[in-house]
Amino acid sequence: MHSKRPYKLPKPLLCDADVVIDMELINKYVALHEERFPRYEYLENLYRGFHDIFHLPEKPEWKPDNRLAVNFPRYITDTFLGYAYGVPIKRSHEDDTVNEAITEFDRNNNVTDHEFELAKKACIYGHAYEYLYQDEETHTRLAACNPKEAFIVYDDTVKGKALFAVRYGYKEDGVTRFGDLLTRAELYEFTGTTLSEGKENPYGMLPIVEYAMNQERIGIFEEVSGLVESYNKAIGEKANDVDAFAEAYLAVLGAELDDEDVYRIRDDRIINLYGTNNAKEILVQFLAKPTADGSQENLLDRLETLIYQISMVSNISDESYGNSSGTALAYKLQAMSNLALTMDRKMIKSMNKRYKLFCSLSTNVSNSEAWKDIKYKPTRNIPKNILEEAQTAQALEGIASQETQLSVLSIIDNVGDEIEKLKKEEEAREIKIDRQMFGVGADGQ
Repeated sequence: MHSKRPYKLPKPLLCDADVVIDMELINKYVALHEERFPRYEYLENLYRGFHDIFHLPEKPEWKPDNRLAVNFPRYITDTFLGYAYGVPIKRSHEDDTVNEAITEFDRNNNVTDHEFELAKKACIYGHAYEYLYQDEETHTRLAACNPKEAFIVYDDTVKGKALFAVRYGYKEDGVTRFGDLLTRAELYEFTGTTLSEGKENPYGMLPIVEYAMNQERIGIFEEVSGLVESYNKAIGEKANDVDAFAEAYLAVLGAELDDEDVYRIRDDRIINLYGTNNAKEILVQFLAKPTADGSQENLLDRLETLIYQISMVSNISDESYGNSSGTALAYKLQAMSNLALTMDRKMIKSMNKRYKLFCSLSTNVSNSEAWKDIKYKPTRNIPKNILEEAQTAQALEGIASQETQLSVLSIIDNVGDEIEKLKKEEEAREIKIDRQMFGVGADGQ
């Protein structure tokens, strides 16, 4: 069922750095890009619950034929995303002007939702793309693209610099292709075989950024897809066995039943046979094939364990999680935490490219190098034990700085702001004490 999947992993598309970019070249790389579609569509169908089990040949009508799909891929993806990026990645800049510009840019593009959707596409397909453009009011805008809608071609040098990118689709006839050709110097539009005149690229670099789940661009549930399909088959066969048991044949040996007797037994659910002096000659029993319930349950349990183990995503619906202490919970989430840290590095690398493009326009910020000083802070979305955190913070008294103490507390979003609040409260308290003891006013007189 799983051995004949003719798809290619999304290795980088390479090209000679000195090549002339024309429609012939575009068509060549679009054809190479579309060879990857079977893989993308397979992964997309897994996430949506349209699994291979529904495409298997049908069994004869007299055999039970249950098709069950347990959507582990969606659970794995959504659980990981909620854990890793349910709390948006915070970003800040020391320069207030730059910080305000970034905040305004993020707000205009609804970046919180935009980044979550990018991360979801990267988890499903292994990678995704972000397209930047200027709207009618010269504001920088963002658009998320799945990898079926765009691709980047890199030069074949050691640096592997992005040479050009194509973002495309098809018109309603399903034949006419249209889209955008993006180069470092110019931006083009094309329809069919016609390439428009180029327009100046205001960014001076490709206005498209790739977001990858990992270096190999493998989706989060891709490595367990075979296990998921095997689980679906096993649980479907188990349901078939239940149906076969419910529809077992009734065998009556030693007595002849006419049609009226058969209907009466079926409707009244009572068997009363007579007409012989030897009751031992009559045998009434159901014919049922031997079941392998224990083996099936062991297989299902083993497959489920392997699915979570290999995907490195925790089964947080497990009852054992509810009774875990903070330290025990951290150990249980260790594998998923490592996976999130790997993706954090990829996400932040791509976000730096985005803000590099943003800062390249003087209409956004005056300093084109400002993106280098942006600080990012990913936060894991897990239940917090505030009491444990408070006890830890208190234990750090006299050992660590106040900033380190406060950073332990998850209820504090910005440690610097919290320290300022504490200073103001302390000043207000001192003024109040002075006023009560010495009659000193707020102006110190």
